[in-house]
Amino acid sequence: MAVTPKVVAKLEADEPTLKLAVLIDADNAQATIIEGLLAEIATFGEATVKRIYGDFTAPASAQWKKVLQTHAIKPIQQFAYTTGKNATDSTLIIDAMDLLYTRRFDGFCLVSSDSDFTGLALRIREEGLTVLGFGEQKTPEAFRNACHKFIFTEVLRPVSPQKTSVNTPYAPATQPPPPFSSISGEVESAQKSSPPTFPRKFILKALGSTQYDDAGWVNLGAFGNYLTKIKPDFDPRLYGFKKLSDLVKAMGDELEIEERRTAGSSAKVLYIRRRATTP
Repeated sequence: MAVTPKVVAKLEADEPTLKLAVLIDADNAQATIIEGLLAEIATFGEATVKRIYGDFTAPASAQWKKVLQTHAIKPIQQFAYTTGKNATDSTLIIDAMDLLYTRRFDGFCLVSSDSDFTGLALRIREEGLTVLGFGEQKTPEAFRNACHKFIFTEVLRPVSPQKTSVNTPYAPATQPPPPFSSISGEVESAQKSSPPTFPRKFILKALGSTQYDDAGWVNLGAFGNYLTKIKPDFDPRLYGFKKLSDLVKAMGDELEIEERRTAGSSAKVLYIRRRATTP
């Protein structure tokens, strides 16, 4: 399925354009992400509707109750009528379909790590709307790939300040990447305590499969669009970089980077290509 232009244009910065319905599964999301979540959604567009679904009489929802009013999120109470059955999922899906048929939205933000929303994401896409997914790294691959863009909530959590040496710059992980069975292959499962491996092979393989000019140069924005299409959950922040441009700059040993001025403006556009190897 193709990625909508409105989503991919955001990769390196673009004005928010989408009217979004934000639907949160309180049973499968943590309240600690809320500020980072809403800030991230704001980069894509306006959260016109914000609803959260769950049993707010249960002790597990205590943290959510503390932040709902502050962030103007409408709680949808759903009692657990039967043990082992997730009534919350059904209520969220019904509401999503009702909102879909109003034709008032450009896209939906589905906040959950539950694969039960895979079908919902696909159905929304069939209507030509954007689907942004947010969930933990345990989220099944099927749900992640059903979204136009999937963002791991681990990168949205507040980070405790750490003492760092002024004279020692941050160095991203440089250990060899795991093998990929295809361009869109997933990184092999790693221990939760270990940071993701630097995606060197993935970047280089994707670069070789994208369109480039006669000299081998690729517009970084177009390259970012391609990465999102083949791997919706790709996010430079997982590897310690704020933007894709920062990540490719860290690969200066294998990639050449060139800044070009945009015709008629002072803005600069980045182009990249693989360095020529000497025989």
